[in-house]
Amino acid sequence: MTPALVHTPVIETERLVLRAPAPSDWPAFDAFLASPRAGFIRSGDYALGQTWRAFGHVIGHWVLRGFGNFVFTLKGSDRALGMAGPWFPADWPEREIGWTVWAPEAEGKGYAFEAARAARTFAFGTLGWDTAVSYIDPANARSVALAERLGASRDDAARHPAGDNPCLVYRHRKEAAA
Repeated sequence: MTPALVHTPVIETERLVLRAPAPSDWPAFDAFLASPRAGFIRSGDYALGQTWRAFGHVIGHWVLRGFGNFVFTLKGSDRALGMAGPWFPADWPEREIGWTVWAPEAEGKGYAFEAARAARTFAFGTLGWDTAVSYIDPANARSVALAERLGASRDDAARHPAGDNPCLVYRHRKEAAA
């Protein structure tokens, strides 16, 4: 039997299914983090062990917090295209709505917007959050544009996660997302 997060909700949008991360998503996650496209979220060069532990963090976050990133797929397919969801590691100052597109052919189609909007609705509705942030590398123009398309506004007074990587903080407010 393959372990699964059996109590994780499944969210459907017009084109996507957002579901729990699964062991079968590992190759897509690994390929993404090994690619130059992951430079905005990966700290340093690709390392298999670090990537493996990061994937365990994605799965384990659901167990430890009761919420986490959903893997998104097209309806009718179980191929992982990326992930989006509520995220709150122990050392972060605030709860985040994050997103990544793993499959290069899935970029520019609005999937990340659709998935992030559904994940944020889940965080505000089901989890009862009133606010969340998105931590974004200043050079990641596509993620900045997505945060702004979602209606998030830059919050220069917000605290950043610990570490050396600079980031912009975009604030999502429940009332603005309704």
